Amino acid sequence: MSKVVLGVAGGIAAYKAADLLRKLTEVGHDVQVVPTASALNFVGAATWAALSHRPVAADVWTAAEDVPHVQLGRQAELVVVAPATADLLAKAAHGLADDLLTNTLLTARCPVLFVPAMHTEMWDHPATVDNIATLRRRGSVVLEPASGRLTGTDTGKGRLPEPAEIAQLAELLLRRPAALPFDLAGRHVVVSAGGTREPLDPVRFLGNASSGRQGYAIAAVAAARGARVTLVAANVDLPDPAGADVVRAGSAVELRDAVEKAAEDADVVVMNAAVADFRPSDTVDHKIKKSGGVPAPIALQENPDVLADLVRAARPGRLLVGFAAETGDSTATVLDHGRAKLAAKGCDLLVVNAVGPGKAFGQSDNAGVILGSDGSETSVELGPKAVLAAALWDAVSARLAANGRNSAS
Repeated sequence: MSKVVLGVAGGIAAYKAADLLRKLTEVGHDVQVVPTASALNFVGAATWAALSHRPVAADVWTAAEDVPHVQLGRQAELVVVAPATADLLAKAAHGLADDLLTNTLLTARCPVLFVPAMHTEMWDHPATVDNIATLRRRGSVVLEPASGRLTGTDTGKGRLPEPAEIAQLAELLLRRPAALPFDLAGRHVVVSAGGTREPLDPVRFLGNASSGRQGYAIAAVAAARGARVTLVAANVDLPDPAGADVVRAGSAVELRDAVEKAAEDADVVVMNAAVADFRPSDTVDHKIKKSGGVPAPIALQENPDVLADLVRAARPGRLLVGFAAETGDSTATVLDHGRAKLAAKGCDLLVVNAVGPGKAFGQSDNAGVILGSDGSETSVELGPKAVLAAALWDAVSARLAANGRNSAS
């Protein structure tokens, strides 16, 4: 059980923080909610107390004998501020401390995760831009907001990311406090996720069991680390990661075209999608009826190998990352198959996953080994998929830095 402070600033998105609180407590974390006085105009103290099973105060005077404005920050293993309004970010950047939450931020020595939510004009204002840069320079994690419906009829960038995504990144910081450095700023990364579907008729297709969870975690972590992210999603039923530009694809050919277009100016391409190896040679525009006998064989043709095509069209300085879902067999282990695939594909990094019942596909957790073309091997133990994503971006970031030094010389 970890001690988490959940700060809630005064924005309409405060109602979403109640769902975030539930997600954090359901996995066993001890969460103390610290709302601002403005936040209590949106969600009352009774709601926070009932969901956290802890008393709630917004000022430094309640239970002053316990010196809460010092103790909360000292004891916390993580502080999450969601929503973080423009006002709260300004106070945090300038070290103001006029309530319990801003005092707690000054005394905290643990990771701090700010999750902004505000209107687009406020997010884009030079003052907010400068305040965010200051907080990031000091080591705080400030997420990019999502785009979508805002207060009233307005739409644009400034929407609070989904509570599940916030909880995922909070859990990552609890497990690895240094997992979200702002080291991918200025980089464009392309991530593919999900599984392709190859139509046979209007209602049937050849597909696979990929849920897209790992690819979405990779995209979310990359965005949190500062990258401009293009996510090519194949048949995924998940909320879009905040800060990512999502492009939809259905079949392998559609995914290839979308990835190749997005990759034209990319620094990194991560091929996490499960691309079908084959597709029906012929499709029909009507539902194939049951004949009462053995159905005719379905002729198949090979799909393009998207990763291999990217390797053949390699651009200097661009890193290519593949994924290999393996089961092992009588001839070789999962890792042996992965090493062979890395050699055959010719990419820079290859993440090898063992798949099977209860493993990888559709699961919240994952494990793997990150193989490098330089012979390196990094094992990632079973844990949330964001942990594997962070380990992958660590490897990518190190290579980008090395490439930068080599090109400078």
